[in-house]
Amino acid sequence: MIIRLYKAYTPGTRNRTVSIFSEITKKFPEKRLTKSIRRNQGHNNRGIITSRHRGGGHKKKYRSIDFRRNKFNIPGTVTSIEYDPYRNARIALINYQDGDKRYILHPRSIKIGQNIISGENIPIEVGNSLPLEKIPLGTAVHNIEIRPNQGGQIVRAAGTYAQIVAKEGNLVTLKLPSSEVRTINKKCYATIGQVGNIDASNITIGKAGRNRWLNKRPKVRGVVMNPIDHPHGGGEGRSPIGKPKPVTPWGKPALGQKTRKHNKYSNKYILRRRK
Repeated sequence: MIIRLYKAYTPGTRNRTVSIFSEITKKFPEKRLTKSIRRNQGHNNRGIITSRHRGGGHKKKYRSIDFRRNKFNIPGTVTSIEYDPYRNARIALINYQDGDKRYILHPRSIKIGQNIISGENIPIEVGNSLPLEKIPLGTAVHNIEIRPNQGGQIVRAAGTYAQIVAKEGNLVTLKLPSSEVRTINKKCYATIGQVGNIDASNITIGKAGRNRWLNKRPKVRGVVMNPIDHPHGGGEGRSPIGKPKPVTPWGKPALGQKTRKHNKYSNKYILRRRK
């Protein structure tokens, strides 16, 4: 991905960087693979805001992505690489030999016209999907299942990949992008290669209005609020938070406090915590 830099001819362009979308080959998505999703803007079923600072944003349609990769032993051809407004990775449209069309996450280095396939006894090539037990040690993989036949749930962001470091019994040990080392069932499927659009993390928003296009509303520090609105609020002038440690708007510890459940089911599969 190539990033375009701007000269500072307005305040909004002083630090702005954008993708030039040179890898995109198709402007409009496959119609039958899209659907409309009602956006609740952070409200729950009772209309109460449960996720703050959401609202507005450009209208968009959801692309149905094939995270399961369950078209076994049926070759498919990459026909286009497209933009997806719901993720920072690109997506690829696959035409299978049986006439079916599906979107997958676009693996890095995959080009138009290349063939991909899913199954157990298939070549170890970028874009192919295999069970973890069939993939050699040291291979970079993405779109990894946590439970067999559930579909890929981890390592799906742009530029990410996990590495297979060991195999023992029914478990395969992976080093995840967060540096966490954990085990996963050997029957779980994963896709060979790294997710494309690796420079997505280098994009700089540049102005507040661009965040509003992305459905993000302004955030205000708690220390500038009133006491009724935030535990850090109140005081005269530029006052400190007035507490031993920072807390959330609801009084729970913030900034570094671990929030993972101590008895979570997957604790026994994690060999080394993320940093």
